[in-house]
Amino acid sequence: MRLIVTHSTHYTYQSSVDYSVQRLLLTPLSFKGQKVESWRVTAPGIEGAMQYRDAFGNQVHLITAIKPKGSYSIVAEGVVDVQDMTGLVQGLSNMVPDYVYLRQVPNTKPSDAMLDMQAQFKTKPGDTLAFLHELMAAVHGAVAYETGTTDSLTTGAEAFAQGRGVCQDHAHIFIGLARASGIPTRYVTGYLIAEGTASASHAWAEAMVPNLGWVGFDAANDTCPTDHYIRVACGLDAAGTAPVRGSRRGGNIEQMTVEVRVEMAQQ
Repeated sequence: MRLIVTHSTHYTYQSSVDYSVQRLLLTPLSFKGQKVESWRVTAPGIEGAMQYRDAFGNQVHLITAIKPKGSYSIVAEGVVDVQDMTGLVQGLSNMVPDYVYLRQVPNTKPSDAMLDMQAQFKTKPGDTLAFLHELMAAVHGAVAYETGTTDSLTTGAEAFAQGRGVCQDHAHIFIGLARASGIPTRYVTGYLIAEGTASASHAWAEAMVPNLGWVGFDAANDTCPTDHYIRVACGLDAAGTAPVRGSRRGGNIEQMTVEVRVEMAQQ
């Protein structure tokens, strides 16, 4: 499937910004099942941006903008061909050892209630693939998808306690319980198109399965990623894989709006 993406982040300030430094994780990579046909990022300072691959294998732009206008946008857009690999992720470089993805961070640390749910599973972590599918279904059933009920600071344990959240929360809960079971698991950001309609940015998890390698699990939708997904970046949690993250000097009362459009190309 060929998908077209436009991801715009727009900033406005009530006073001028002296300078800003931002790290962008907005560029997908080509690997088995995903081919980036074209992609570009436009932003103040992008011409002199430092580009590199981080330890997680992500393509990074580090941009510095001197006295940007009172309002400006960061736009990532392009065309990506995706095949349904039934969740398998192959052909990506990763410089950190798998055991790094066993590390619990505040967003993923499981609560006693989460561990109690897992204790009721029919499968055990030793049967890794079956266990992960049962975990995905359990998280999907325990946390209803409801926007506006959590924010970027909500932990997986907090979302689990209230039984409501969004894809970020489903991923954090899944990751926390998989790591607690000794399975290396990473947080993934990207895009999703649902039933051929415009959709938005999305988050899910990838776990290391013996004899298979990395496999994606989207607990928000209770499915493994298909050709409706574009993978962009990975890390330990949402905080570490934010598409745009940085700091600035000056510019009070920031207002940020994000617009993401994903559509199927005409064949």
